Amino acid sequence: MTTLAFIGFGAMGRPMVRHLLAAGHHINVSVRRPEAADAVRALGAQPCSSPAEAARDADVVFTNVTSTADVEDVLLGAHGVIHGARPGTLCIDHSTISPVATRDIAKRLQAAGLRFLDAPVSGGAAGAEAATLTIMVGGDSADLEQARPLLERLGKTIAHVGAAGSGQVAKACNQIVQVTTIQGIAEAMLFATSQGTDPQKILDAIATGFAGSRMLDLMGPKMAQRDFKAGIEARLHEKDFGLVREVAREQHLYMPAMEAVAAQLRSLVEQGRGRDDTSSLLPVLESQQPTKR
Repeated sequence: MTTLAFIGFGAMGRPMVRHLLAAGHHINVSVRRPEAADAVRALGAQPCSSPAEAARDADVVFTNVTSTADVEDVLLGAHGVIHGARPGTLCIDHSTISPVATRDIAKRLQAAGLRFLDAPVSGGAAGAEAATLTIMVGGDSADLEQARPLLERLGKTIAHVGAAGSGQVAKACNQIVQVTTIQGIAEAMLFATSQGTDPQKILDAIATGFAGSRMLDLMGPKMAQRDFKAGIEARLHEKDFGLVREVAREQHLYMPAMEAVAAQLRSLVEQGRGRDDTSSLLPVLESQQPTKR
């Protein structure tokens, strides 16, 4: 049995904690609200009042929070892991954040005697529940081998991409391909409807051709049925594209498809659909069509 710490007890973190508990580990979970502490106890884990407290006797610390600033705060802030963890503790961050900031976080933790893997995931809450996540890892290969038995409790695919920050680069590439594809599906559904053709029949016709993809299988039926209930909330994709856009501009990269999709995601959030599924790029697109005279 290993003592673990987990920071980020949300839609992704809760099932991840459950899988690690099922493997026989003791887990300290950092929580801020009394009701969250009750939920932690109900699972069989130990609630703690801060990341530093959770990390105090842990061999491995997991983080899975929303933004770059959140990761910096829980790892390096006034009550962060860095102030509680023993030297040699391995920190594994499953958040999706800036690769540039990730490299700086890794250096600051290493200067304090801690080890770090950036290990963002793909698969959403459903993948976390089923323990089928794809985990993209940046950092030292020896640290990954120590962490692998734990990560195998959370995902089916564990890919070592390179040095610290490389996992975040892989996740950014994943998001670029994924959400650009969703925008393409939305435009195809708009075009099909404009021609008086059943969108579902179009999906059936193209699914086994070169247009076929996991995203088409997932998002196409949601758009055809106009079911925009969130699988992954669109606001998170908007946040991720903001990270990609920031790095691309710093590096003077011309990425026109990424810029166009980033603009559509911003429009989606501005229309109050941020907590809907990203398939709601379709009604956003529909709202942008010129009025017929």
